[in-house]
Amino acid sequence: MKFSLADLWLSTGPFAKAIIVTMLLMALVSVFVTCERIVVFLRAQKASRRYAAEVAQTFQRGQLVRTQHRPSDVGYLGRVIEAGITAFETRPSRDEQFTVETVARALERQTQLELQQLRRGQSILGTVSSTAPFVGLLGTVMGIVTAFEQMAASGSGGLATVSAGIAEALITTAIGLLVAIPAVFAFNFLSGWVDARAVDIAASSNEFLDFVARLALRSERTPTAAE
Repeated sequence: MKFSLADLWLSTGPFAKAIIVTMLLMALVSVFVTCERIVVFLRAQKASRRYAAEVAQTFQRGQLVRTQHRPSDVGYLGRVIEAGITAFETRPSRDEQFTVETVARALERQTQLELQQLRRGQSILGTVSSTAPFVGLLGTVMGIVTAFEQMAASGSGGLATVSAGIAEALITTAIGLLVAIPAVFAFNFLSGWVDARAVDIAASSNEFLDFVARLALRSERTPTAAE
C-alpha cells in the first residue's frame, strides 16, 4: 500500500471519509469566520479612531456636538459616544447627578451591544477548536475497529493486514489536530482583540462622563429664563 494522500483517501472507509469531509468543512468555516472578523475589526478600529480624532476637537472647545456620520461610519466607539450624547440631550432633568447616571447607563448599554457584535463568530471558533480533536478521535476509534476487522477476516495479525485501518485512524487524528490548532490561535487572538477594545471603550466612556459631568454642573448652575 502506498501512503500518498490519494491512496489514503481511496483506502479509507465511508465513515472515515465522512469524518474527514466534516472536519474539512469545519476548517473552511473557521477560516471564513477568522477572515471576516479581521476585516470587520480593521474597519471598525479605523472608523473609531477617525471619530475619536473628530470629536476630540469639539470636546476641547467645551462643546457637545453630534457628528453627521451614519452609525456604520463611526465605529464601535462612535456608536457608544453617540448613545451618550443622545442620553444627555434627551435627559428629563437638569440635575447633575441624574444626568451623569442617565448618560452612564446609556454608555453601558451601548457598550454591551458593541462588544456582543465584536464577539460574533467567536463561539463558532470555540466550537471548532474544542470539538475537532474529538471528531478526529472518533475517526481514530473507527479506524482501529477497521484494523481489527481486517485482522479477524484474514486470520493473521501482520502489519500488511492492519496497515490500512491504522493509516485511516492516524489520518483522521492528524486532520482533527490540523483543524483545531489554527482555530485555537484564531479564537485567542480575536478574544484578546475584543478585550483590548473593551478597555478602550471603557476609558473613552469615562472621559466622556467626566466631560458630561462638567457640562451638567455648568447647566445646573446657569439660571433659566424664568429665574
